[in-house]
Amino acid sequence: MRLRTLPLSLAGAIMGTCLAVAAGYSTSILTYICLFLTTVSLQILSNLSNELGDFLRGTDGEQREGPLYSLAKGAISVKRFKQWIVLFVILCCSFGLAMIYTSFGTFFEIKPLILILLGAAAIAAAMRYTLGKNPYGYRGLGDIFVFIFFGLVSVLGSYFVIAHTIDHWQLLLPAAAIGCFSVGVLNTNNIRDMASDAENRVTIPLKIGERNAKIYQYVLIIVGMALMIAFITITDITSIVFDCAVPVYACHLFLISHTTGKQLDKALPLLVITTFVFALAQGIAMIIQGLTF
Repeated sequence: MRLRTLPLSLAGAIMGTCLAVAAGYSTSILTYICLFLTTVSLQILSNLSNELGDFLRGTDGEQREGPLYSLAKGAISVKRFKQWIVLFVILCCSFGLAMIYTSFGTFFEIKPLILILLGAAAIAAAMRYTLGKNPYGYRGLGDIFVFIFFGLVSVLGSYFVIAHTIDHWQLLLPAAAIGCFSVGVLNTNNIRDMASDAENRVTIPLKIGERNAKIYQYVLIIVGMALMIAFITITDITSIVFDCAVPVYACHLFLISHTTGKQLDKALPLLVITTFVFALAQGIAMIIQGLTF
């Protein structure tokens, strides 16, 4: 299930939830619980689908720079693995529908129907990253989908579940920031796995080369921080949490610059945990202060 990636998926949901609460909206405890369970289930579904797709295409083998997963180690059969994927599709649907119903009280109005369609798209995106006849993760499109679903959809979707509206354009700033940090995690992973991906996969680092991919990583992190600075400035939120996060993001970029191959694996969890803690701490700060658009 790649549990170390789960904080990344929660970062967007936490940011969106805290934004809604800070703006004065609220919902039932059950809705909050279902929202986070839906988010975690989608992340696990994505991880499982990714592993199966890579294994079936021979991408995950002994040449992989990252950790070997259960299928590659022979710890579980493909049949049983597919059963786990079906289980998490069911969990995503169940938690997602429960989240929508407890928030809106119905499925048959335009707003809950929009969320149902968005949820279906999220499930499809989670599975189609490396699964299927023409997975987008093998065509260099993973960055776009991660930015959309881990950033915009995660933050704005969570806000919409609670507030039933997207009432300020400024919400795009933290949503895009989380999207940039999330793409940074994928890019770090892809730089690390360039050697094993080269045979049958197209990624941004393979298209532009390792040096340019590391410059791209700097751009992602710096743009993400700039977007948060803009949001903090516009809403007059204290920047102390952001100030504390900057040195840690700088440490991540230092590792990106000075390591390669398998050594890059140290930079990946650092970015995941930093983004999660930042989203949580900044979210709490927003709730304490309130938002003024």
